[in-house]
Amino acid sequence: MLTSPKFKIIQELIATSTREELIWLNGYLAGIVAQSTEEEEQPATPAKPSVNKITIAYGTETGNAKKLATDFATKAKRNGINAKLVSLDQYRLNDLSKEEYFFTVISTQGDGEPPAAAKKFYDHIHQNGFKLDKLKFAVLALGDTAYPLFCKTGEDVDNQFQKLGGQRIISLQKCDTDYETDADNWFTQVLQKLTDNKTAPSTSTSSLLQRGVSKKSTGKKNFSGTVLTNINLNDRGSKKQTHHIEIAADDLDYQPGDSIGIVPENHPATVETIISLTGVDANKTLPYRNEVTSVFDLLHKKLNIVYLPERVVKKYASLVKQEIPETKIGLSDLLKIYPVKDAAQFEEVLEILEPTAPRLYSISSSPEAHAGEVHITVARDSFTINDELKFGLCSDGLCQLPQDRTIDFYIHKNSQFKLPAADKDIILIGPGTGIAPFRSFLAERDATGAIGKNWLFFGDQHFATDFLYQTEFQNWIQTGVLTKMNVSFSRDQQQKIYVQDKMKKYGAEFFEWLQAGAYIYLCGAKEPMSVDVEQALLDIIKQFGNKKDSEAVAYLDKLKEEGRYMKDVY
Repeated sequence: MLTSPKFKIIQELIATSTREELIWLNGYLAGIVAQSTEEEEQPATPAKPSVNKITIAYGTETGNAKKLATDFATKAKRNGINAKLVSLDQYRLNDLSKEEYFFTVISTQGDGEPPAAAKKFYDHIHQNGFKLDKLKFAVLALGDTAYPLFCKTGEDVDNQFQKLGGQRIISLQKCDTDYETDADNWFTQVLQKLTDNKTAPSTSTSSLLQRGVSKKSTGKKNFSGTVLTNINLNDRGSKKQTHHIEIAADDLDYQPGDSIGIVPENHPATVETIISLTGVDANKTLPYRNEVTSVFDLLHKKLNIVYLPERVVKKYASLVKQEIPETKIGLSDLLKIYPVKDAAQFEEVLEILEPTAPRLYSISSSPEAHAGEVHITVARDSFTINDELKFGLCSDGLCQLPQDRTIDFYIHKNSQFKLPAADKDIILIGPGTGIAPFRSFLAERDATGAIGKNWLFFGDQHFATDFLYQTEFQNWIQTGVLTKMNVSFSRDQQQKIYVQDKMKKYGAEFFEWLQAGAYIYLCGAKEPMSVDVEQALLDIIKQFGNKKDSEAVAYLDKLKEEGRYMKDVY
């Protein structure tokens, strides 16, 4: 029995806890009781590892794979296993043939591509000429089921290791964005294989996990919001169209640095054209992903019909029994050139079409400053095909959203693009729409009274028409939220000036901030902007740090390892 004071504490804890917290507490207490019972009945002898050394390698874009791999390495070491932790971009490829136990945590990007940091490794294992007969391996694949090629990179690595002679000791585990429980269970199985005790790993790792402790989900939650504001930030005469969109929604849960994911809808006119070309019944219902929906809604809201990837065109060619060049093409154009024979055959086409992939947009609002709202900054994408002006499906739709329109979205977490402690200094580099997360950062720091210094570099084409959020940033300069702001407008003078040029102009002070512990954040176009900015960083480190080329690279690498240089580029 509990004494009266202890019983009162328990009652208060129960009264103030949510259902999920009570479930967690129940599992936690059960685990402690079971563990203490085991300790009474058996000598406290930890399970001895059957192996001494393993390698845990990760390939990541947003940092989730790195976080998991780091957690796994920590758990392995607690079990007496020496775990080498390495990023795949730092891994020595020639060492792979020497490995005995190799565990990979890897994400999938875009259209089934490996993360940039894992590209060399991915290409290396797909080249012929070597065997991995000694290798015992397992792969944890991270992905998003909203994308057509879910966990494709992890699947490829797993299959290739086996083709090269490796022995798979744990089956491939594919994880959606709600990955924590599946990932932890996977590594628990890995530890079981690596210890003498085949039934369970040492209690020092995850005894509570095995006893069914409920972990808080970190996956995506779908929201339905209402458009409050949709304005073009560019002035008259600009060659660009950049929209600031404010959306209201209930129960929002995001942090500065996160993005929202939006699945764009196809234009109704395009859908009507496809229905007319095929003779299919628009109202006929068909099964799709555990639901039943009409043909019209499938084409309008679910399936990619705008630019079919080559793999889908190849399947279409096989279905209609025609030779079709491997190319990206819209479904309506494909049907016009290589028509189906009837509506029944088109229903077979529907089965080979892939779901529309979500588009990610950096959040430009702060949960502290803009409660109940999420803001995004959207550039209307335009391009020319056969001398005809085209617009990006999602960006075009977003820029035309009227006020009060409902929009569905989800929050895409980015654990590796977050503000540091309130007293730390930050340097923000965000030309064009790369400014979006930094509006969020600064609004958050303003609302929370953070005391760290803030330095912003922004650039675009023209001062008069393309200075996004100009008034807000100037106000933050006046109130002291922004310590420094340097802008560059490339087309306002004969010689183009970019953010990297302004960085080098103030290179001495820039390096002083680095030496004092400042964090650097970079957001915007991957090429050529991020490449040029990184080269400018190296130039600043070399010149004002008085370092050789190799020393400057090592300095920048250390900033990355310490989490003081973070990128969100696209």
